[in-house]
Amino acid sequence: MFYYKYKDKYLFSLKDDYNYEKAAGIPEECRELYFLSRLDKENSKKSFAVNHPSDLFIEEESLDMLKLDDRRYALPEKILELIEDRKIKAVNTAYEDYEQCFYMNQFKKNKVNILALGDVGSTLLIGLKLYGANSISSIGIYDRSGDKVKRWEYEMGQTSFPFEDSLPEVHGIERDQLFDCDMFVFCASKGVPPIGSEGLDVRMVQFEENAKLIREYASIAADNKFRGTFAVVSDPVDLLCLAALKEGRGMLSPEQIKGYGLGVMNARAIYYSKKYDKFSMYLKEGRAFGPHGKDLVIANSIRDYDDDLSKELTRYAVEANLEVRKTGFKPYIAPALSSGAISIVHTLEGKYHYSSNYLAGVYMGAKNRNLPSGLDIEKIKMPDKLFERIKKTYESLKTDFNYHYRE
Repeated sequence: MFYYKYKDKYLFSLKDDYNYEKAAGIPEECRELYFLSRLDKENSKKSFAVNHPSDLFIEEESLDMLKLDDRRYALPEKILELIEDRKIKAVNTAYEDYEQCFYMNQFKKNKVNILALGDVGSTLLIGLKLYGANSISSIGIYDRSGDKVKRWEYEMGQTSFPFEDSLPEVHGIERDQLFDCDMFVFCASKGVPPIGSEGLDVRMVQFEENAKLIREYASIAADNKFRGTFAVVSDPVDLLCLAALKEGRGMLSPEQIKGYGLGVMNARAIYYSKKYDKFSMYLKEGRAFGPHGKDLVIANSIRDYDDDLSKELTRYAVEANLEVRKTGFKPYIAPALSSGAISIVHTLEGKYHYSSNYLAGVYMGAKNRNLPSGLDIEKIKMPDKLFERIKKTYESLKTDFNYHYRE
């Protein structure tokens, strides 16, 4: 193990490849540490939170980072302690500006800006207003329709608890102010299939048009050297995240971009687990992986995985939106709240939630949280059959993007 010092930060690496001032070790009082390694930046994040000793020994990002490794690693006690406390940030030195990652932001109230106030954007706004008091200081709203902005500024300004003023303030902003924030939320959408389109994969129908929109705003974010979170709520979130990353021209790092679509699939699985006793273990033992669509992977339990039950529950979750469409309404309320508002607030508060994050070249949905040390994607003891399903979804995400994306 090799130890270094950079300004007031302590660094370490498995290889002596760096020209920083050498350090004898890690001081006992050290409460933040940076692990240096060089991974292929075409397939890896710039930084992430080390949540297991195995993270220090990877040679490339892969789906194996979702699996809990039972091996014992001979590491200094101080490093094991800091891993357990999530106080080590892995930094990929293949990125030229990697030294910008030598910080750990503490939790604070955040400025959030929302693009587009359609069905999803306006419902998400209501959720953030009501649920975000502890993590959001203000919400900026922008839409091409000035009347929509005025309407929601009025409505949200008149939404309050009776004897306190604790909810985040909502105000209209101009287009050139969209990236003056800690989190930008992309809710713009074109080409939402009408009621009666139940035979289509609705997400892929939307991708081509929404990709054009997100490229425009990812380019603006890059021009503004945006350092906050680029949150994608429009469908299909996983593929749109990758489109935003490509358009970011290296100015947006992979872990800056998060896709919010998996939360509602977890919520739908919970709904059916309460409706049918055979799925009752899902709430406490189940997991969701992958996209908000046909390649979703629901695990009925990670303690006692049943492949047939899991696939059946997956089918219920995938088809739940069609049940809403049969009533004559578009299924946007639960996605805007479960995938959007609730998951975004949990992101800002450092709580576990479901969202899609960069992993080995795609945006893969999984249980995760954002900590001062970076993105922390949960590792589990992974049943082989479950892992095979996740690998199939991973390959499908890569294929779908390469087939449908147009530069």
